[in-house]
Amino acid sequence: MSLSLLRIKNLALVEDLEWELTPGFTAITGETGAGKSIIIGALQLLLGERADKSLIRTGAEACTVEAIFAGKDFAELNTHLVESGAEPCADELLLKRSFSLGGSTRQFVNGSPATLALLKNIGDELVDLHGPHDHQSLLVPERQLALLDGFAHAEAALAEYRQRFRHLQALVAEEAALSTAESTRAQELDLLRHQVNEISAAQLQPNEDEQIHGSYRLASNSRRLIELSSTISRQLSESDDAILNRLAETQRLLRELEKIDPDLAEVSEAHAAAVIELTEIARTLDRYAEKLDLDPEQLAQLEERVTLLETLKRKYGGSLAEVIAFGERAAERMQRIEGRDEELQRLGAAIKEVREALDRAAAALRKTRATAAPKLARNVRQNLADLGFRQAEFDAKLSPNDEPKPGGTETLELLFSPNPGEPLKPLRTVASSGEISRVMLAIKSALAMQDAIPLLVFDEIDANVGGEIANAVGAKMAKLAQKHQVLCITHLPQVAAAAAVHFVVTKEVAHGRTFSELREVKGKAREEEIARMLGGRSDSALQHAASLLQK
Repeated sequence: MSLSLLRIKNLALVEDLEWELTPGFTAITGETGAGKSIIIGALQLLLGERADKSLIRTGAEACTVEAIFAGKDFAELNTHLVESGAEPCADELLLKRSFSLGGSTRQFVNGSPATLALLKNIGDELVDLHGPHDHQSLLVPERQLALLDGFAHAEAALAEYRQRFRHLQALVAEEAALSTAESTRAQELDLLRHQVNEISAAQLQPNEDEQIHGSYRLASNSRRLIELSSTISRQLSESDDAILNRLAETQRLLRELEKIDPDLAEVSEAHAAAVIELTEIARTLDRYAEKLDLDPEQLAQLEERVTLLETLKRKYGGSLAEVIAFGERAAERMQRIEGRDEELQRLGAAIKEVREALDRAAAALRKTRATAAPKLARNVRQNLADLGFRQAEFDAKLSPNDEPKPGGTETLELLFSPNPGEPLKPLRTVASSGEISRVMLAIKSALAMQDAIPLLVFDEIDANVGGEIANAVGAKMAKLAQKHQVLCITHLPQVAAAAAVHFVVTKEVAHGRTFSELREVKGKAREEEIARMLGGRSDSALQHAASLLQK
């Protein structure tokens, strides 16, 4: 994965910049004050830094910064994006940040609105900025420990430890839940017994309420149903002017018609069939009315059952299935509490067993780390010597934690002393940005194979550096670029010459306004820029520049 495009609009001296980048080592050079720091500022905004409206270009209402990271390895990042409600990546990650003079600020990840916290978390995974700023992952103790584990190839040992740690935490939480106060436990047990007994006594069947409601609806309306069905039956067959009686006369007349005209036989047969159907309807309604003749006791029983079912659903769930499930869970919980002493004994034994397994896993992880830490320190010290810290001290110190933590039973602190006679101090307390950037370069060189952060940005780490040390800085960055994308803002011609790609920032004045512009230099133009950095564009400087580029 690498940064493939950076767009800046109305940020400080930059009016409109669209910068296409390639993987590998890219150098950015230019005169002091030309606007090189604007590139760093744009990246910082995309990484969640505070937006200062004074950065908006004079005359503009708003500033926008966008970046596109391209690649294939977005699986781990996509998990985090989906959890945060953002769109996952396919082959590109798009970050956008805009803010206006009115104070409004907006940020987007793959087109989805995002929080600054999400933007910062993404930045922590994708970019390391080294220079006069705070965004340095290697200063975080947890990150330092993760890098040591990568250097030590401790992934399997760490996974084993974490699995044991999570298991122990779950068992301890379960034990704590059972070890509540006795009075509270007794109250819960009484409530559970009441709930289980109430649900059990009801002898519920799933979906029983539908059948009971239907029966109750019929029973409660039985009087009206009997009245209606009896009235229809009387009108069909029982009254003096009943429909069937009248139809008997029409049937006689149809038979006479049929005798005169046999073609009417079908009509006569249809009439006879209708009479039979109506007769059957009358009989069915008579039987229906007899069945509905329920006594008040049966109605009362149905009403009581309906009331019970509705009460249970109101107390324990929206359906009888949920009520039944609630009762099963309550019975299980009651059984566990009633067998509390036995369960606590079981948990105690399990905790002891898992804790012993955790101790063994922690010891294995600690041994792996303890073996790798001095090797890492020696590697970094060698890199520091190459970068001008010939008498500097560096150490990777493991200290035991008071109690096991998710990352292990020890903490790593990277210690550094730039000068002889000075005590080793935590790396995060080193004040000089020039020093800390070169230290970071040394550490990055030692951990190049393990560090997964794709983009490394070095901002003028060449303070008080020159000669062969500058060559070493350039060489190490070129080597880092084999595994990472490296951007370096530099004043050192040796570093700029080591880059695969070279951009120059210039400051131009047009129509009374000042603009910062970025352009790639190649061939003769690059030789001239390197010569300028060497002190001029004389023939000797140009020859020296050509020599550096040939290296």
